[in-house]
Amino acid sequence: MQIRDTAVATPDKPAIIMHPSGTVVTFGQLEARANQLAHLFRSAGLVEGDAVAMLMENSEHFHAVMWAARRAGLYYVPINTHLTAAEVAYIVDNSSAKAIVGSGGLRELLAGLEAELPNGLPAVRLIVDGDLEGWQSYPECVADQPVTPIDDEIEGDLLQYSSGTTGRPKGIKRALTHQTPAEVPGLMAALIGFWMHPEAVYLSPAPLYHTAPSVWSMQTQAGGITTVILDKFSPDGTLEAIQKYRVTHGQFVPVMFTRMLKMPEAVRTSYDVSSLERVMHAAAPCPVEIKKQMIDWWGPIVDEYYASSEAIGSTLISAEEWLTHPGSVGRSMMTPLHILDEDGNELPPGEAGEIYFEGGADFEYLNDPDKTASSRDSHGWKTVGDIGYLDEDGYLYLTDRRHHMIISGGVNIYPQEAENVLVTHPKVMDAAVFGIPDEEMGQRVKGVVQTVDQADATDAFAEELLAWLRDRLSHYKCPRSISFEAQLPRTDTGKLYKQGLIEQYSR
Repeated sequence: MQIRDTAVATPDKPAIIMHPSGTVVTFGQLEARANQLAHLFRSAGLVEGDAVAMLMENSEHFHAVMWAARRAGLYYVPINTHLTAAEVAYIVDNSSAKAIVGSGGLRELLAGLEAELPNGLPAVRLIVDGDLEGWQSYPECVADQPVTPIDDEIEGDLLQYSSGTTGRPKGIKRALTHQTPAEVPGLMAALIGFWMHPEAVYLSPAPLYHTAPSVWSMQTQAGGITTVILDKFSPDGTLEAIQKYRVTHGQFVPVMFTRMLKMPEAVRTSYDVSSLERVMHAAAPCPVEIKKQMIDWWGPIVDEYYASSEAIGSTLISAEEWLTHPGSVGRSMMTPLHILDEDGNELPPGEAGEIYFEGGADFEYLNDPDKTASSRDSHGWKTVGDIGYLDEDGYLYLTDRRHHMIISGGVNIYPQEAENVLVTHPKVMDAAVFGIPDEEMGQRVKGVVQTVDQADATDAFAEELLAWLRDRLSHYKCPRSISFEAQLPRTDTGKLYKQGLIEQYSR
């Protein structure tokens, strides 16, 4: 996986366009910057298998750090910028990072790290577009480094930490290949052949510290394709970027679709999105009605895949297939897929159970052998705890996460179903459904809603919404009550941090 061929052939072609600033980094510049940083890492003593922590907002420098680490045989560890100093310190310490690269915009957070780290800060500390005592200012600190490759290039990898929606984040680590970058299989070739082409313009609207945005944008650049990176997602900013840069491809999460669809129709349809050829979405289940509305708006170009940071397997479904299998996330692409019950027995089509993939990448949860072991069954098949079922044609339908399941009166209830219906109400921006303690039933179903207009967050609307939901869903699956929050605790990739809500409404 390389950008070098494009940097040599067309050095002035944009590799990165930041939006809304319009800052451009060419392939020639990106190649040079990555080489300079790789030299700095080597001169500081970092060797194959060491880790570089990254605490940065989306910026023109994010990819240079990842490419530098990757070609120096290092693990690069992107960290969620919304975490506290203690939470960031846990990841820096848990990953045994030998270097950290942070952004000037997070200066106060960086300054608070040392007090939280039991073994102190990593020896190599770079701050991007800023200054901090004890830290080297980047890019000034690499000005005297060569722009040519290091002599001992070796392939590194992403060391991604989970979103931590059910506890502390888990490091997902794969063994390095010990191959040079030139020897590593070209992952981009198949993707370009199926989905993109060299003249495509790819939009990445999500934070690059998440798995899919970082991996897909790097693979896209490896294919010589220009990537447009949003500083931060917003519905109007996304549509503006598509129109301005004639974006052809992009990757989204369902909550982004919902927020674009909640814009006034006259506003959202005023943008020219005719350049779009295909878009992909993943990371969280997409409500059927939301996806139908996106296809009505953008055309049958909204493809979908299901995967995980663990890379144990994946499914894919095109927009055209989805229209004949609405709600499905597709069929397994590379490895056999199994649906198992709690005793490890394979379930027939139509019955929901835990999703396992046979084969796929091997990985470990860093420093957590018990968690690693629990992700395998007796066959060695792997799971991340998602629940779903297959239809007769082998198409997978997601039901929910295992830890989200509500057991009320002995009945299993998957809250995703109610959430998916609630967000289709025109006055609802977002919804969370979860179980809270109930003396009689064990758990009862609770709903919390974020309205489009705060003025609608009333007891009268809660009752109206409950009646509306009961007309569309079996009553036992519906919340017994609905409360309102100004903002739900959702990650940038659409995952809900439900634990805080459960604690709040269980009191």
